[in-house]
Amino acid sequence: MELLIIILVTFFAGMGAGLGTGFAGMSAAAVISPMLITFLNLDPYMAVGIALSSDVLASAVSSYTYYKNKNLDVKNGLMMMASVLVFTLIGSYTASLLPSATMGNFSVFMTFLLGIKFIVRPVMTSKEAMEGVSFKKRVIQSLICGAIIGFICGFIGAGGGMMMLLILTSVLGYELKTAVGTSVFIMTFTALTGAASHFMIGGAPNWFILILCVIFTLLWARLAAVFANKAEPRVLNRATGVVLVVLGIVIMGFNFLV
Repeated sequence: MELLIIILVTFFAGMGAGLGTGFAGMSAAAVISPMLITFLNLDPYMAVGIALSSDVLASAVSSYTYYKNKNLDVKNGLMMMASVLVFTLIGSYTASLLPSATMGNFSVFMTFLLGIKFIVRPVMTSKEAMEGVSFKKRVIQSLICGAIIGFICGFIGAGGGMMMLLILTSVLGYELKTAVGTSVFIMTFTALTGAASHFMIGGAPNWFILILCVIFTLLWARLAAVFANKAEPRVLNRATGVVLVVLGIVIMGFNFLV
């Protein structure tokens, strides 16, 4: 019975995380962590480590799918990633100097509201319009936005994938597929860094749960990424919006239970 519960929990956690990753570049930690903590009574720190590990392969495979379909901006993605990683450390250090504040629901509400935004006001920017921005301007925008995302993520410990998608589409003017492809590309490396640090500090995880989460997240992320790259922009906006709204509601429910 215990084995069946583990398989069911990891399956649905992986499904939610995979769909969020493949459609919207969302961090798997936002979905997997609360489910592992709520239903399997895992230590929160270890649950986040397992979630980040699941995110690595899922994001890598998703970003490769977007890259094959020419929906990934590697150059600006690398520059933004460097800025995000540096300022995540700065934000984390700053947070350690200040009194703790409860902002754990930040990424959950952001997920929900971003889903509403994609349904009500879809991103219909074309690649031609996106590529009309000068390289110099794009570099400056990427570095500044990466710094903002990294600092906030380091300071409150959440919201990276959603913030990246919001800024790429709303501030940098990316069309949706390229925004998601670039976001999952960056999340591959940030998740790898986070997972490695978690296990170095917290010790070895429950390997059975980790392997199941990795497999299920990878499967659903791959399916979502393939669908997303073939879908029409308006359909993709609605599908992404529905996935984010549902995940936002579900995660808020899990957080309430925790």
